[in-house]
Amino acid sequence: MHHFRVFFLVFFSVVLMAGCSVMAPPYSASITNVQKLKEAGTQMTKVGDFASSKDQGNANPISIRGSSMKSPYQDSYSKYVEEAIKQELSLANRGAPNADVEVTGTLLKNDLDATGFSKGSGDIEARFIVKKSGQILYDQVKSVHHEWPSSFVGAVAIPRAIEEYPTLVQKLLTSLYADQNFLDALK
Repeated sequence: MHHFRVFFLVFFSVVLMAGCSVMAPPYSASITNVQKLKEAGTQMTKVGDFASSKDQGNANPISIRGSSMKSPYQDSYSKYVEEAIKQELSLANRGAPNADVEVTGTLLKNDLDATGFSKGSGDIEARFIVKKSGQILYDQVKSVHHEWPSSFVGAVAIPRAIEEYPTLVQKLLTSLYADQNFLDALK
């Protein structure tokens, strides 16, 4: 009888979560990323508009087992990446809205997969462009695949996938800041 109750509660939780719309957690800057920007000796930098490609792998909203997750930044995941860079540059005291150096880009791929029995994953890919006085100094695509422990139970897998999204974006920016050509373009 106890197993039946547990099954019923899990089933009921999954049914309630299926089809609902949730908001992705706001971006939380990575201290490691901020420190990397501080140590790089870059100039003041502004963050321009980030666009979003219309490719199938660039989901908006992101579907997670029938639930949809929207970005808290103008319902746009390209704005999510834009906001993440703004936060980290600001915390590194390198962000300025009228700077001569500008970072822009295009979100190319953005999706989460919470269908696995014991593992969830996410993929994100973006083109980053750095311009100084209108001249392109950097134009590269960065992509990241991120995995985390998950569950076949939707009531566990869905919230876990949602909370992992900011980590996916942090890893994308870690990859960007590890590129010495990017840091040199900001100097």
